[in-house]
Amino acid sequence: MENDESEVTTEFPEEMTEGAEPDFDNLWGIVTDGLIGAVGGLVGTGSLTVGLLIAASLGVFDINEFATLAELTGLNALFESNPAAVGYVLFLLGGMVMWPLLFASIGSYLPGDRFALKGIPFGFVLWTGFAPAFYAEYSGLALVLYLLFTLGGHFAYGFTLGAVFDYLGDRPETLV
Repeated sequence: MENDESEVTTEFPEEMTEGAEPDFDNLWGIVTDGLIGAVGGLVGTGSLTVGLLIAASLGVFDINEFATLAELTGLNALFESNPAAVGYVLFLLGGMVMWPLLFASIGSYLPGDRFALKGIPFGFVLWTGFAPAFYAEYSGLALVLYLLFTLGGHFAYGFTLGAVFDYLGDRPETLV
């Protein structure tokens, strides 16, 4: 009877352990991470757009500046009656694909203990390119409001992008 005692262990099977090791050869994990980035970019661009629409309603941002993106790429020929809409779609695609990929790759080097907080300095860096690119001869109070609303919108973009990474990135199938 003495040898029939079963051993008690505190180890869990590998399937039950939390925080699985990332598997970079797993196609499903890569696709899932891409979708997380796209969702985060969509939510972030939505929050940035709200800030830009508020600025436009105050007269300190011109929505037609998005037409410049369409003209630079030559895609304004697709919808000639409203090149600003084409430019905004390009802006949205950049916010859903390019910037989330960059954020995912450098996020671990940014200050902050979670992705939502790391997104704020990331949004600031993006703003340093956005502000001069979309500047439309503002001066005085209009210039100050333009800078404040676009900066706040980019802080919101980075924070919400990171918040989506935090919320959806804790899944065992993800690599983020």
